[in-house]
Amino acid sequence: MSDIFREVEEDVRRERLEKFWKRYSALLITLGALLLAGVGGWQLMKRHGATIAVRDSEAFAGAQRITNPTEAAKAFGTLAQNAGRETSMFAPLYKTLRPVTNPGGNGYALVAKMAQAGALFASGQLKSAVDLYREVGQSDDGEIGRAARLRAAWIIASTAPRKELEDLLAPLNTDGNTWQPLAREILAFSDYRASRIKQAADGYRALVEDERSPQALRNRARAMAAFLDGDAGSDFGAVPPTATPAPAPTALPGVPLSTPAAATP
Repeated sequence: MSDIFREVEEDVRRERLEKFWKRYSALLITLGALLLAGVGGWQLMKRHGATIAVRDSEAFAGAQRITNPTEAAKAFGTLAQNAGRETSMFAPLYKTLRPVTNPGGNGYALVAKMAQAGALFASGQLKSAVDLYREVGQSDDGEIGRAARLRAAWIIASTAPRKELEDLLAPLNTDGNTWQPLAREILAFSDYRASRIKQAADGYRALVEDERSPQALRNRARAMAAFLDGDAGSDFGAVPPTATPAPAPTALPGVPLSTPAAATP
């Protein structure tokens, strides 16, 4: 008797399944095809992004081999504009899906800007280098942006007002920030250049005592503090002008410049 009921249940179940399949088979097949297409497209875009990254890395290496700073700056500038870009007919699709397939983005644009700024500095274009370092520092709050702020500050440390340096280094000069000692070294140097000797010496001594200071920075700070404590950098007045030598005597016709000594008999 139980076998009869089991067979009836199986027939009912089979009939329901057939009805369900007839009603939703087209939808299920479509969803399956879309799922497979999505996974395939996802993998294709990831592979395509890796190809673009390789292209950018080769361009970056090529720019590094340029020995002329001006030409190198141009090459890095071109890479900074084009890094991570897709120029084919699939560019709109790649631009849409790249944040998903490659959430980290392409870092060569940022690194190329740093290299471009360094090349501008090497070629003597200081203002352009500082402007580009500032741009990187404002657009990136990570390690690259912090390094850019430090480099810009060092370039202008001898001439810029302290307030300008403080504003530039403000994101680094905060308690608990591991970059703070590096920022405060620049401010201490600025005090030294402005003849604020006591303030500069106090700043360098604080860097020596700061446990976060790298050993190389600590050694520099210790040397500068000793240098300033020994009255170095003090204003001792103007250096006296060099005395003008007397003009050499001019010989007259028939008259010797000096009389020969008389011979001893």
